[in-house]
Amino acid sequence: MDGIGVLLQRGERTLKVVETGVVAMAKTRLEVNPNVAWALIDKGISTFKDDEKIGIGKPISPELLLAIEKSSVAVIVLSRNYASSTWCLQELVKIIECMKEREMRVLPIFYHVDPGDVRNQTGTFADAFAKHEIRFEKNLEKVQTWRNALREVANLSGRHLQNGRESEFIETIVDSIFRELSDTLSIVDEDSLIGIKYPVDELLYSHLQTWRDHEVRFIGLCGIGKTTVARVVFQRIRFEFQACSFLDNVSAECNVDALLEKLLSDMKLRSEKEKWDASKGRAVIKNRLCFKKVLIVLDDVDKNEQLETLVGNCNWFGKGSRIIVTTKDKHLLKRHDGVRDENIYMVKGLNEYNKDLDSKLFCQEAFGKPDCGIDFLDLCKDFVRYASGHPLALKVLGSSLFGKGREVWQSARAKLKAIPNKDIQKKLQLGFDALEDTEKKLFLDIACFFNGDRKDRVIDLLEGLDCYPTIDIETLIDKSLLTSSGKRLWMHNLLQKMGWEIVRCKHRRNPGKWSRLWLSDDILHVLKKNTGTNKVEGIMMNTPLHEEQLNANAFSNMKRLGLLKICNVHLPAGLEYLSNELHLLEWHEYPLTSMPNNFQPHNLVELIMPRCRLEQLPKGFSNLNKLKVLDLSNSQNLIKTPDFTGFSNLQRLILQGCTRLYEVHPSMGVLNRLVLLNLKDCQSLASLPYEINLESLKTVILSGCSNLIKFPAVGENMKRLSELYLDKTATKEVPLSIQNLTGLTLLNLSGCKQDHPSELWHSLFCLSALTSLVTLDLSDCNLSDGAIPGDLSGLSSLESLNLSRNNFTRLPDSISQLSKLKFLYLDNCSKLKLLPNFPSGTQLVMARECSSLENCSNQVTVWTSYETGFTIINCLGYVDDEKSKVSLQELHFQPRWRLLKILRKSPQRLLSLT
Repeated sequence: MDGIGVLLQRGERTLKVVETGVVAMAKTRLEVNPNVAWALIDKGISTFKDDEKIGIGKPISPELLLAIEKSSVAVIVLSRNYASSTWCLQELVKIIECMKEREMRVLPIFYHVDPGDVRNQTGTFADAFAKHEIRFEKNLEKVQTWRNALREVANLSGRHLQNGRESEFIETIVDSIFRELSDTLSIVDEDSLIGIKYPVDELLYSHLQTWRDHEVRFIGLCGIGKTTVARVVFQRIRFEFQACSFLDNVSAECNVDALLEKLLSDMKLRSEKEKWDASKGRAVIKNRLCFKKVLIVLDDVDKNEQLETLVGNCNWFGKGSRIIVTTKDKHLLKRHDGVRDENIYMVKGLNEYNKDLDSKLFCQEAFGKPDCGIDFLDLCKDFVRYASGHPLALKVLGSSLFGKGREVWQSARAKLKAIPNKDIQKKLQLGFDALEDTEKKLFLDIACFFNGDRKDRVIDLLEGLDCYPTIDIETLIDKSLLTSSGKRLWMHNLLQKMGWEIVRCKHRRNPGKWSRLWLSDDILHVLKKNTGTNKVEGIMMNTPLHEEQLNANAFSNMKRLGLLKICNVHLPAGLEYLSNELHLLEWHEYPLTSMPNNFQPHNLVELIMPRCRLEQLPKGFSNLNKLKVLDLSNSQNLIKTPDFTGFSNLQRLILQGCTRLYEVHPSMGVLNRLVLLNLKDCQSLASLPYEINLESLKTVILSGCSNLIKFPAVGENMKRLSELYLDKTATKEVPLSIQNLTGLTLLNLSGCKQDHPSELWHSLFCLSALTSLVTLDLSDCNLSDGAIPGDLSGLSSLESLNLSRNNFTRLPDSISQLSKLKFLYLDNCSKLKLLPNFPSGTQLVMARECSSLENCSNQVTVWTSYETGFTIINCLGYVDDEKSKVSLQELHFQPRWRLLKILRKSPQRLLSLT
């Protein structure tokens, strides 16, 4: 912005109007109403008199000529005696030269002067030139130059005041000057910024809303490309305000007083000679701007002191003011009183606004046009994918490839996969370098191991590993280095790659000295060569392509190892050492029947060893009070669980598919924080502890425990259990205490066949107490007439009932009392003869292969349900022609008109709903 200004000539004086960087000068004798100067000052434009610097009769100073050259707009106020001033005429000649040479914009204002008198030099202009010709009789060429300059300026489009109200004209002049200045001070070329309109328009209409009210608003900008967005917004709306300032790169200025002086100068509240401290400056801002509508942008703020000193609060500024603050630290905005949460705008990546924008920007930089030819299409896609919508990366990558051949592009792509672009890396790393040590550690852990993982899991695993994840995660989110979507944490691809490069950069050729290992090739190199060191804190291996063999001392030098995930490796000589610092031990297909003798993993948070060969956990695993997840699923050798006395924080116990497991230790009753119990397909398990009374338990999965005859008694603390799966077990009855499960929403008893079918239903007369039950599955339970209780009204929340593959001939009429029932499944009830009345809200009734139905005479019957959809009954066999079948998904929640269309067009398609 330096050196861009407006030169205003007026009568017998010259007035210079400036935004920044150029000294303004003026002569003393005023013929134009002096209110013009005051109006300019009120608009935030300063005026300076030059009579203190230029004496009478002296030539124009070089400073003034230089000011003219540096100005972008000249506003010339032509009054009656304008031509009497040789200074004005000389300045006018200079202005016309600049207009021709570099397209300076010139706005003439005819103040009580006829443009014809100026053009033809008549009236007072004729008198003035008669005197000049006498005075400069030896240099008439100069006088002719002045005449020519006046003719040219008179031919320009300008403004003319004759008999109108002068106050209105003054306002028009000032607005013209300000608008000309605003149009000329182009901060950025908006047309060249692909996709910029999307965030700018969102910001203008959703947050700034300059047209809507007179409220003073503080607007926060975070995210990708926030500074560019702020510049464009500033450029778009600045003319709507009385004063404005854009303070660039605030974080780079250590002295807040210097920032304050710059702001005061932009607001025209400080002369060049004045030096003010923060205290005096704040007082001036509060006292002088509280009645002005101002626009201020503070770019890249990183300290609360900067906000407090420069913009304080809403009371400092006049009605309608807008204060825009860009920062990497969202929390800094939240702490400031003026910035409300709803006024913080996150600038997203280009691909989040429009899927083609990132490609257009890349191609614009790489080819000079927003698309590429077919020869480069595949390569373009790879580079665009790498940039992930980040404008800086797209521009840097695209410009680096401009004019290069396909072979160079291919080489650049290969290099980029191995080594990130330095220009991009340097820019992105500024945010990382500003972090505290614990925040840096967390950033690198997420970049290498946990991008996309659950927030609660990351906190659990990293707590105590030299970082404080609960607070540090929030800091990274506030600084836009991390985002939280739902329950998961996400890091931009470029930030993740930056993290990888930070880990690798010091010892690029020696991964054994890296703090983190995340690529299988690097991990296997370290483990097979036994080059691991005390610097290694985490190893996370994805499944390698081939099985590998490790020696017994592969982990012996990694004393600080806190995170270990490994798979598809063998230990022919055993394993000598594992770090006791481990928080995560995830070893798929652990090949040994024992663990290292000195392994005392008291810090374990997750123990995940699916398909391991252990028969039971070692004795050293007896006191794991930090353990939250124990997963030994599909471990065929496991015969019994450990004593759970020392597992006080266990939340997830997963022993699914442990087919030889025959005993669950009675101490399971102490697991008061257990949320999930999964014993699916534990075929040898014949019993569980007598009673389960775990207050945190939400899900119990016993599906496929084919030898489990009796489900334990349910204690009174089991209010949170919501899902109970007993399908394909040998359960003979459900205890009456099941009525304690007042939060139960799903009960699956499918396949629990009874020798005496009525026994199961008799044990379920307490179902009426399960008012929260939504889904009940009693399919394939060998139920016959009389087995189903006549009163089902207690199941007031039931939405889905599955009674398929049973032997009853009719259903109780009380089904009509299930007011929330939406789905009823009766498939393969071959003895079913009659259907009851259904509740009005029922959407779907499936009755395939119900060949005995009497009220459905071998045809498809379709009933309209109450507003919500259709009930469909099929009493026929399957249709052989696969093309004529229609899936349940096709019909589920189909709109009425579409179902009727299917029925009219091809009724046979409804004969076999699959």
